Amino acid sequence: MFVDQVKIYVKGGDGGDGMVAFRREKYVPKGGPAGGDGGNGANVVFQVDEGLRTLMDFRYQRHFKALRGEHGMSKNQHGKNAKDMIVKVPPGTVVTDADTGQVIADLTENGQQAVIAKGGRGGRGNSRFATPANPAPELSEKGEPGQEREITMELKLLADVGLVGFPSVGKSTLLSVVSAARPKIAEYHFTTIVPNLGMVETEDGRSFVLADLPGLIEGAHSGVGLGHQFLRHIERTRVIVHVIDMAATEGRDPYEDYVTINNELKEYNLRLTERPQIIVANKMDMPDAEGNLKDFKEKLEDDYPIFPISALTREGLRELVFVIADLLEQTPEFPLIEEVEEESDVNRVMYKHEAEEKGFAISRDPDGSFVISGDSIERLFKMTDFSREESVRRFARQMRGMGVDEALREKGATDGATVKILDYEFEFVE
Repeated sequence: MFVDQVKIYVKGGDGGDGMVAFRREKYVPKGGPAGGDGGNGANVVFQVDEGLRTLMDFRYQRHFKALRGEHGMSKNQHGKNAKDMIVKVPPGTVVTDADTGQVIADLTENGQQAVIAKGGRGGRGNSRFATPANPAPELSEKGEPGQEREITMELKLLADVGLVGFPSVGKSTLLSVVSAARPKIAEYHFTTIVPNLGMVETEDGRSFVLADLPGLIEGAHSGVGLGHQFLRHIERTRVIVHVIDMAATEGRDPYEDYVTINNELKEYNLRLTERPQIIVANKMDMPDAEGNLKDFKEKLEDDYPIFPISALTREGLRELVFVIADLLEQTPEFPLIEEVEEESDVNRVMYKHEAEEKGFAISRDPDGSFVISGDSIERLFKMTDFSREESVRRFARQMRGMGVDEALREKGATDGATVKILDYEFEFVE
């Protein structure tokens, strides 16, 4: 089974907790704080492995949770950083945030890596909080929580050349005779429901990857038939080989077939029309093919080269393979994600006014309690050790500094009102 899209959950490792400790060594006067920092949590890193061809493994394992950092220790010993979690993926994998739709990584080359979920930093030990005013703080941080997100992984084939055309026009047969690929071939629609890949080598030593893509029908751009599953794989191909049944064995008009397929490509992604295209007039060994080809040439308005061939008798294949190889040498790769060129003029500075994000939001529960939410405030909360009075006071100062107290008053909070953060409840004190 060919798996080309899957949704999974990833979480970076939490940071290790900082420690509260003091030096208590014999003959060492004036001890002092000696709590070490926690180690950093591990990142979840995706790495391309060219040996993989599908996303099948992710059907069975959908949760990837990296290790947390080691906690800090006494005598100012820092906890060990956790080792990154390396997850192997096939070349051609596009990773997207499932919630925002933002592309996180486009992984194409063997060995290429991308951090998908960052690990949290280690919490600081009490040595870090010593000041002249407070030389022996009983204060430390817990480790920062690792980033967690749901992601969608999509596999887009890395073929140089894509064979397109209606079902049963002879694409699989063509692939089988020009390469060592052995696709399943039969006389019914949708024989090819997964893309078949084959390596083609020319007589002068050049080679390229040819993909027989699943049969395309009218309405595919809106998801009819194999729809998007098919079109997704053509995005990376540099040259499109449009195979047409010139003998019209199924009673369709070859020119109408050609127009329909090109419209589907255009409707799906206008940039696909930028790809160089070669028209292959297949089944020329059949009766009526010559007459249909003549009519086709008269109707054709596009300036694409036409190659009459017969995949069955192998007539015209040698010339076709050479032309494809020549065209590939002249055609650059098409990036999937548009890279915006940065302004090269270093003296030119652009200032933008951006409203400072609050870092928290306040809402009301039906019981009248105030609920504080937001990444920044929740991260601070998780990094606070509430078993120590000094840590609690620090958290209260941080909230005041962020403007939480003021915002609560504006929302109508009075002395004794219930305030919730995550699963915890506090009392608002004026």
